[in-house]
Amino acid sequence: MYPAELVKPMREHLTQVGFKELNNAEAVDAALAKPGTTLVVVNSVCGCAAANARPGAIMSLDNDKLPAQTVTVFAGVDKEAVQKTREHMVPFPPSSPCMALFKDGELVHVLERHHIEGRPAELIAENLKNAYNEFC
Repeated sequence: MYPAELVKPMREHLTQVGFKELNNAEAVDAALAKPGTTLVVVNSVCGCAAANARPGAIMSLDNDKLPAQTVTVFAGVDKEAVQKTREHMVPFPPSSPCMALFKDGELVHVLERHHIEGRPAELIAENLKNAYNEFC
């Protein structure tokens, strides 16, 4: 587990633009039970999260169609919430960072780490925008 002071700025990168933190399994289940679309970002301390994932997720919000809610869990910190999120993402293997779009509780789009690592934030944002345009 990472110290809270280490991850605080990484958490705030998303929460300051409106992502809601989910810190336990019940919060994850409650968020995904809501009707409509939900973007879940599994945040991470790794460099690709800082350079690509978080900026890409934020840039994706500049779109006409958007998820009804945006939430985040933090790998290596919110163990219970991350595990519950990953259960909802089966059959995709655990990875962080990663992003998933759910519609009415059903998984409809996933960006795994290998879709994020080494790709510019703009490309990640475009991928998410295309998913929003299709499912939101």
